[in-house]
Amino acid sequence: MTASEGKWDPAMAWLRLGSGAPLVLLPGLSAHHRAPHGFDRKAQLGAMKPYAAHREVWSVNRPVGLLAGTTIADLARDYAEAIRERFDAPVDVMGTSTGGSIALQLAADHPDVVRRLVLVIAAHRLGPGRRVQRDAAAQVRVGRPRRAIAGLAAATAAHGWSRRLLWIAGWLLEPAMGRHGYDDMLVVADAEDGFDLTDRLGEIACPVLVVGGDRDGFYGADLFRETARGVPDGRLLLYRGVGHLGVMRSKRLPADVLNFLDC
Repeated sequence: MTASEGKWDPAMAWLRLGSGAPLVLLPGLSAHHRAPHGFDRKAQLGAMKPYAAHREVWSVNRPVGLLAGTTIADLARDYAEAIRERFDAPVDVMGTSTGGSIALQLAADHPDVVRRLVLVIAAHRLGPGRRVQRDAAAQVRVGRPRRAIAGLAAATAAHGWSRRLLWIAGWLLEPAMGRHGYDDMLVVADAEDGFDLTDRLGEIACPVLVVGGDRDGFYGADLFRETARGVPDGRLLLYRGVGHLGVMRSKRLPADVLNFLDC
């Protein structure tokens, strides 16, 4: 399969792979919103490939150069306008982590653009992840980005030994990750800090699948359950013994998602 890339207005970098019915992916929190290159591009395409065997997959990041005070609702509006411009009918949407927060807001505010929604390691609000992201943002703002990225990486693990390994990996990889700065990441982290769609879950009109791990360090199993129960047509897949990263790396995830989208 040959990948293509470009930008949706306003300055939203995308990668496209595969053919068939469209599936729009909203990725998790990232250091910057520029088009991926090198290892980052290869990793994104690798994650898209299992879905692209059956779908035309679009991985679309948030706009570059976000203004301070941008909200999750603002980001959802950007996606809604871009989707309406490019597709003639509602599309399937999958949001991962922070991308899931935006995807849920998208379904609530712009139901005309979402056919089915998949939330992967995401819920109607942050749990322990709110403190993790606040701490990371604070570290970046006082000039300690390596501590910030190390802390975020460690929180994706399910067990003590893996948390230590990921903390070290985050520390070592930060210079490459942060080469374009963290301005957009900080705006999105601030926006998600105030995100809470608890009172609007009943408004979600489309079918929703929530996929999470029972050892997730950003949300926790209870929040995944609450989200799936709160939407009128919600269902939950809770993977046992894994955390944030474990769900993303699970070999069963693509099949579970495609089965839901095709049912």
